[in-house]
Amino acid sequence: MPATPLQLYNTLTRRKEPFEPITPGHVGMYLCGPTVYSEPHLGHARGPILFDVLRRYLEYLGLRVRLVTNITDVGHLTDDADDGEDKLLKRAKLEQLEPMEIADKYFWAYFDAMAKLGVRRPDITPRATGHITEQIAMTQTLLERGLAYERGGNVYFDVSAWETYGELSGRNVDDLVEGTRIATRSDKDDPRDFALWKRAEGGHLMRWPSPWGEGYPGWHIECSVMSTKYLGDAFDIHGGGLDLIFPHHECELAQAKAAGKPFARVWLHFNMVTLEGEKMAKSKGHFVTLEELFRRFDPIAVRFHLLGTHYRSVSDFSEASLRASAQGLRRLREGYAALARAVEDGGDEDADPSPYRERFEAAMNDDLNTAQALAVLYDALRETNAALARGADQATLRAAKRFFDDAAGGVLGILGGAAETQGDAELVSGLVELISAQRQEARLRRDFATADAIRERLAALGIVLEDTPDGVRWKRGVPKTEAETL
Repeated sequence: MPATPLQLYNTLTRRKEPFEPITPGHVGMYLCGPTVYSEPHLGHARGPILFDVLRRYLEYLGLRVRLVTNITDVGHLTDDADDGEDKLLKRAKLEQLEPMEIADKYFWAYFDAMAKLGVRRPDITPRATGHITEQIAMTQTLLERGLAYERGGNVYFDVSAWETYGELSGRNVDDLVEGTRIATRSDKDDPRDFALWKRAEGGHLMRWPSPWGEGYPGWHIECSVMSTKYLGDAFDIHGGGLDLIFPHHECELAQAKAAGKPFARVWLHFNMVTLEGEKMAKSKGHFVTLEELFRRFDPIAVRFHLLGTHYRSVSDFSEASLRASAQGLRRLREGYAALARAVEDGGDEDADPSPYRERFEAAMNDDLNTAQALAVLYDALRETNAALARGADQATLRAAKRFFDDAAGGVLGILGGAAETQGDAELVSGLVELISAQRQEARLRRDFATADAIRERLAALGIVLEDTPDGVRWKRGVPKTEAETL
């Protein structure tokens, strides 16, 4: 099959290349998913939105797509390497819950947030804990091939035995000792070696039996196993953030190839999201959860904002930039609504004579240049407004509507989803805070009947109040009358 017109930047080759599926007509994609141990934040949005748009555009080109996104619910340590405390276990202790309660709680929080952003569900969402057997099997294969070794219940990949280690990140193997940021462990032959299987120390809650004793898998091996299980030993696209290139994706690639799997052909990496010009950091409190953001902004405006920057560039969020994006989205939606009202039913098979579809496709084919694609939409919007003003014929209007349906609605996914405007979101937020303050005054007067009535009335409208040590917080939930029927 000839290559598609789409060109993608491949981290492995460090250049843009024509994209050609391994299997004609079919595309297999794998996106490194979240470690479900806390509320989804702004930084979690970019990758899923990028791959959602890529998936939609591939389908627009006539291809069938299978998207696999994993869920890490074990083995992801606090230093993202081979040492430290498991993030799930740390959170479980903090919230006094079982680890899998934590995993389920934040699993659903993550996918609820993605749905609000207009991100379609992956075709397959495998969990690391559901693939322990396969991870043990790959570890055994690497041991049998002489590319791994066992030390006291820990199994490590032997980096020195794999000559191409470093090919994805471009790092010199001899310089990787410093790059790993890992102190030499007493049971490692080489500080560059990474864990395939970890011995479970006393008190470690998540553990499974293995040929090397009770333990749990290393972080990297889950993705090598789950991607190839559902996409085949060779598949088309593997994606994640730039911060995952090393060590995570480098280790994935090495151990998969060492186990005899050709693995991913194209590696797609997106840049970070910053908050008011600074890298987000939970340790410094410099981050914002998606739930907090959605209280004040239409989630689709967040999606729109992220698409306004090329995925390989840093995307910065600020109050001003989000307001501008929300206004831009509102203008686009209002223009589309006016066009839809003017289009009469029937006769929608007219050819599209405008150059906008061709320009839109050219932007998307150039390594998913969504920023340029949005610029094309606004050019088309100006022309459409002019056509409406001069009373253009129905064929012209139907062609324009079909273009917006396909480009803005189908590929970029910015016409559907939440219809609430920026102004509406701020109005709702202000009203809830006002009513919440009245409830608080009633509580201070010990008028608990009124306070409870206010809370129940808000719950019936889908507004959930939470009393916390830091004050009253609120979030959107299911309206009580609706929830009672579920």
